Amino acid sequence: MAKPNQPKDIKPKTEGEEAATAKAPIDENMKVIVINIVTTILICVLFLSVNYVLQSSLLSSKLAQKPTTADASAGEGDAAADGSDSSGDDVQRGIIVDLGDFILNLNDVSPRKYLKVNVALEVSTKPEDTAAAAPAKKEGEGAAAAASPIDAEMAQFKPAIRDAVITTLSSKSAAEVSTVAGKELAKEQITEAVNGIFAGDREVIRVSFGDFIIQ
Repeated sequence: MAKPNQPKDIKPKTEGEEAATAKAPIDENMKVIVINIVTTILICVLFLSVNYVLQSSLLSSKLAQKPTTADASAGEGDAAADGSDSSGDDVQRGIIVDLGDFILNLNDVSPRKYLKVNVALEVSTKPEDTAAAAPAKKEGEGAAAAASPIDAEMAQFKPAIRDAVITTLSSKSAAEVSTVAGKELAKEQITEAVNGIFAGDREVIRVSFGDFIIQ
């Protein structure tokens, strides 16, 4: 039988060549995997570096702003202590008007309840108050004498103010004035009523309750 002719140029592969041919695809896959891993690591490092720089810049800017704010607050405090900045100081450092104790019936039918409370107002000052106080202090009459013109003015308003306080509080029930919200509402209503009495001549800064006893 005739044997098939084999090309003279084609040589049979050795075992080493076959092993090298089999390893070639594996090496290519490993290279791709390594390149992907290295790329991923570089991207993560770059992202973390950028994030760190941004966070550091933000923190530095915040820390730089804090001393500025503190210095500004300290400067305002010093100015207020020296009396150089009087804008708003008159309103914040108003005149305390003690209206005394009130004993009144609350708007409860059964059982009847009454309220005992001390009420004080802090009202705004006027330029005339400072002008009137200065000569008295120079003459050594003291703060009480310096405040006497203001006391005389407040004495004219006190009856109407006390009536407004009584009208406001006596319209409340014990349950209404027993809560913080109820007390704050009563203070707001008293403030509005007294401001109406002052008719713009002065302004109520705040209303304060002293003893507050419901029985």
